[in-house]
Amino acid sequence: MDFVDAHCHIISADTSSYPPAPLGGKQSAWAATRPVTAEGMLARMDETGIDQAVLVQATTHYGYDNSYVLDSTRSRPDRFVAVGTVDPLLPDAADSLKAAVGEGGLAGVRLFTSGSTVPTQGEWFVAPETFPFWERAAELDLPVCLQMRLGAATGQLVELLERFPGVKVLLDHIGYPDIAASPARAGAEVAALGVHPGLHLKLTHRNLERLHDAGEQAADFLTPVVEAFGAARIAWGSNLPAAEQSLPELRALAEGVLAALPEADRQEIFAGTARRLYPQLARRDA
Repeated sequence: MDFVDAHCHIISADTSSYPPAPLGGKQSAWAATRPVTAEGMLARMDETGIDQAVLVQATTHYGYDNSYVLDSTRSRPDRFVAVGTVDPLLPDAADSLKAAVGEGGLAGVRLFTSGSTVPTQGEWFVAPETFPFWERAAELDLPVCLQMRLGAATGQLVELLERFPGVKVLLDHIGYPDIAASPARAGAEVAALGVHPGLHLKLTHRNLERLHDAGEQAADFLTPVVEAFGAARIAWGSNLPAAEQSLPELRALAEGVLAALPEADRQEIFAGTARRLYPQLARRDA
């Protein structure tokens, strides 16, 4: 089985070259207590049998300064691609986005609208001021990771997907569906979004832990979601080091929860989807 980690974070030990600048001024606890450098990530990947990884900007440590993920990717282009954080509300967001991609640049971008340090779900990601950004992302065929929580903002997500059907949107942590309360209800909520062909799901420990706890009822979530999206629109990411477990433990968690899926589906989730979303990975792997 081939493995690509579609969601991990790195923090440099060199605070002079890469000074912290967390979004909103608040650093996440994991970034302060268990940071992992690019070199440390490579060592963990080698230990775990993970070929390549998508370095997702640690927004709650570096904010909009994507220097470290870019420099790390440029030093090991065979193993990494970079997803940076941008501000789509800026008047020059579309032009800046075009300048940031290409050889040695960003392979994708991330909008951080909710998370551990931003508990209130922002709905600015679909404000009219962002429309030039979304149009440019579609033009560039650039995946946009959207860190948000399903619920009150699901309507805004649907509006976005309908307005910009050509954009590839990758929903971080599947939007935190409430699997613990009801796997079936959460599965139906997520599956309903499968009608939007540009929407992809990023399956991480945030979901996998809840599915593991659900036992046999995990199928009540997984079955409708995989049927609605297809494995080719689902990608696994470890979320290391925001996740407290080791990388081997996180891989084992994912393999255990997904064990009942056909091998072809698991191969898509563990590598195929990521390589299509980020074709730089496929070219460098070849």
